[in-house]
Amino acid sequence: MKFQKDMLRLYAVTDRKWTGRRTLCEQIEDALKGGATMIQLREKSLPEEELIEEGIRVKEVCRRYRVPLIINDHVKAAFQIGADGVHVGIEDTPVAEIRKAAGNDFIIGATAKTVAQAKAAEAAGADYLGVGAVFPSSTKENAIRITTEQLKEICASVSIPAAAIGGITLSNLPQLRGGGMSGIAVVSAVFAETDITAAALRLKEAVTDLIETEEAQ
Repeated sequence: MKFQKDMLRLYAVTDRKWTGRRTLCEQIEDALKGGATMIQLREKSLPEEELIEEGIRVKEVCRRYRVPLIINDHVKAAFQIGADGVHVGIEDTPVAEIRKAAGNDFIIGATAKTVAQAKAAEAAGADYLGVGAVFPSSTKENAIRITTEQLKEICASVSIPAAAIGGITLSNLPQLRGGGMSGIAVVSAVFAETDITAAALRLKEAVTDLIETEEAQ
């Protein structure tokens, strides 16, 4: 699937600790119904074989909604799943190595917390950046924080689009106005909600309004 920056608008990142009695696929489908534009399957501790099995199920759901599936960190598993791409952190498999193995159509996202990291990821062949943490995050309690001004500086330093990430909610989203991002990556703001579809819909509307207002100015 060819990457487009609008895919970052509402980038939903999974966390199975909130599944409860529902399956991860059911939660993901609810997020897609609410307008999620990209899904990242994030499974830090799941054995590779189970990750692949889960990824294949999730891929089938994403295909029905024509939304790309990105796998967090696990490049080999992403290939075996047939996912649309992978997102890697600063200490994970180098972007250039993935690009060489995967070709041009495979989506590669990279984490960036500084301008130098952003430029390096772009030069190595990344399609997009995940920039943050912009707010305190329960998912990554020790994540390095950046300000909205730093977010803006990072986004302006490269030609590839970026998604702001880290503790973003409907209430604090307006604080990112002027950040220059193409979308937001969220975890608990969608998947920890009782009504996932409604939560995704509200976030999608809010971030779209924020970004389109900035672009019109």
